[in-house]
Amino acid sequence: MTYEEAAKLAKKYMDEINYHNKKYYEDDAPEISDFEYDGLLKKLENLENEFPELSMFDSPTKRVGGRALNKFEPVSHKVKMESLHNSFSKDEILSFHERVIKTVGDVSYVIEPKIDGLSVSVEYMNGMIFRASTRGDGETGEDITENIKTIKSLPKNINYKGLLEVRGEVYISTKNFNELIEKQRLSGEKLFKNPRNAAAGSLRQKNSQITAKRNLQIIVFNIQRKDNEDIKNHKDSLDYLKKLGFPVPPFYNLYSSTDDIFREIENINMIRNNLDFQIDGAVLKVNDFKQREILGSTSKYPRWAEAFKYPPEEKTTKLLDIEINVGRTGILTPTAVLEPVLISGTTVSRATLHNEEFIKSRNIKIGDKVLLRKAGEIIPEIVKVTQSFPESTEFNMPKKCPSCGCNVIKESNVCTRCENINCPAQLVRHLIHFASRDAMNIKSLGKSIIENLVNNGLAASPVDFYKLEVDSLKNLKKLEQKSSESDEKKKSKNKILGQKSAENIINEIKKSKNNSLERLLFGFGILNIGQKASFLISEKFKEIDNIIAAKKDETLQIEGIGEKIADSLIEYFKIDQNLQVIEKLKKFGVNTGFLGSSSSEQKLQTYTFVLTGTLPNYKRDEMAGIIEKMGGKVTNAISKNTSFLLAGDNPGSKLMKAKNLGVKIINEDEFLNLIQKH
Repeated sequence: MTYEEAAKLAKKYMDEINYHNKKYYEDDAPEISDFEYDGLLKKLENLENEFPELSMFDSPTKRVGGRALNKFEPVSHKVKMESLHNSFSKDEILSFHERVIKTVGDVSYVIEPKIDGLSVSVEYMNGMIFRASTRGDGETGEDITENIKTIKSLPKNINYKGLLEVRGEVYISTKNFNELIEKQRLSGEKLFKNPRNAAAGSLRQKNSQITAKRNLQIIVFNIQRKDNEDIKNHKDSLDYLKKLGFPVPPFYNLYSSTDDIFREIENINMIRNNLDFQIDGAVLKVNDFKQREILGSTSKYPRWAEAFKYPPEEKTTKLLDIEINVGRTGILTPTAVLEPVLISGTTVSRATLHNEEFIKSRNIKIGDKVLLRKAGEIIPEIVKVTQSFPESTEFNMPKKCPSCGCNVIKESNVCTRCENINCPAQLVRHLIHFASRDAMNIKSLGKSIIENLVNNGLAASPVDFYKLEVDSLKNLKKLEQKSSESDEKKKSKNKILGQKSAENIINEIKKSKNNSLERLLFGFGILNIGQKASFLISEKFKEIDNIIAAKKDETLQIEGIGEKIADSLIEYFKIDQNLQVIEKLKKFGVNTGFLGSSSSEQKLQTYTFVLTGTLPNYKRDEMAGIIEKMGGKVTNAISKNTSFLLAGDNPGSKLMKAKNLGVKIINEDEFLNLIQKH
């Protein structure tokens, strides 16, 4: 290869890697697998080794991919948060080992699983969390202190005087990820692609209440800084962190011989599908801290650590059919029906095909042999066609909805929708959404009960919830079953609700009548209209009839409301069936007015609050709810526009920042006195 050819190829790799860095680190929306990304990076690294003059200071091989986003306060890391160099073969691990012993002599390593999550730093002062930050580009990250405190497994208080900074990996468990995906699917939301994507997106929420709902976890694997540097090696540091109450890697030990190193790497690979979190490799770390100092680091990687990356397991199987599922919002989603195959520890017989464009771009036909893998070791996906046959048939999206037979419309290359709002396939998901916690919050009215209500002809619209009586519910079967369960097990779950459960559901339905308008509006499941838009629209128009009568330009006057939302609102209320539902809900006593700013309590609407520390009598999310109900605004970051810092015990760095900016600092009693004045 000539230098000119190499330079052209290097630029191509750099452009691709920089694009995928942004998608992965900043947008939390990766488009390729980690394995494919690592392969790109390896190609660029090999090219730079062959042509050193191509190795520029800003090459992706020399820096961590992320950067701090401006929606969070930047944090400069006192100790650089480095990345890890990856190996993909035994030969590469042997080369790493030989470089290490050549520099420092005899060496032992701690080997740990490489958790696939978001790397963070957490700083403690005198036993209390005072700051947490993301890795960012390794030198500057984002302040996520409030969000990190929502992680239950991370100790909020430790028995340590002075400064201690630790590094860990935030992740979402496989169980919680599957539950989150199911919730997104039922709500018609865009699905997280993998657990790492979900953890990163959840941790970087501006609203810490959303983060708290995601049940994130953390594993702490390193001491970054410590006032008393009395620990001499990595294994002792992990033992010490465990003693302080930190969740550390579930297994770690010392290994010296190459045979033992490779055996442990393979052992971790064998059990990784049994862990409740995702890993994508094993990490070797030189145990002795003095040896680490001698080895040092490159501009991006420590020379004393190496990651061995496991390739994603892939299997070939046959595509038997493509089925169409109709979501809550009417979107038609193709699903692959596959010849069952064992992959990553489970039997897979179905895989998402996303949309028609996905199928066409990969030239996927029914009857083809396809390569299957699990994205993030969780979600089955088709990578490519490995063999096509003359008898393979091309797939086309249906012209009619497979559920109701009505016409479908193609809104874009990636979106085909059923026009019928009364489509049976949409009904169950629509009713589940209407009753969900963020909408009408009808507790105890879950998926299985709603499915049974529909199947028994007791619910065909949200209005029917308010017709229900205890007698019609108490004999309803609460059957929850999976296709893999035996008939005996299915029978054991086939129980009736009973009097008490039925009474609880009816009481919750009655209670939901008193909800504010924004919950009802969100519960309708109008396309493009989420919780925030529902609140803003309700706050503006006050009554459902005003929303129905509103012109598009009136809606567009609301800050934060755009063309798509305004159009969706108008289209929804053009449909007679929707208007009939609203009139029937009114007759059953369902509130259709906004309870917020119409109340005399809306006296905090000119104030912006930041909450910090532990309050004596309220959880922070409860206090935030009180403030927002009274018209106030709650934000995470202190600025000159903040009206009050409401501080509890152990307030952290926000207290100092508030003092520096001259922001008024109040405690819980002072806040309660403030609202009593109104």
